[in-house]
Amino acid sequence: MSKYVYLLLAALLFPVLQNCTTHKVEVAPVEIKPIHITIDVNVKVDKALDDFFGDIDKAEEKIDKTSSTTQ
Repeated sequence: MSKYVYLLLAALLFPVLQNCTTHKVEVAPVEIKPIHITIDVNVKVDKALDDFFGDIDKAEEKIDKTSSTTQ
């Protein structure tokens, strides 16, 4: 019978002990910082110049070949 008394006492004390805790939630403001991005465009410009001058070099080689075969 003492088991039942302890079980009944635990069942009665459980809700009381649940109310003894307190919870506090704080919401801190979120700081948003600006993002600085540096993009190196030299590679694109360098490739574009290679393509541009590559066409000129090919045309020059073609002119050199035709002039050397005609002489």
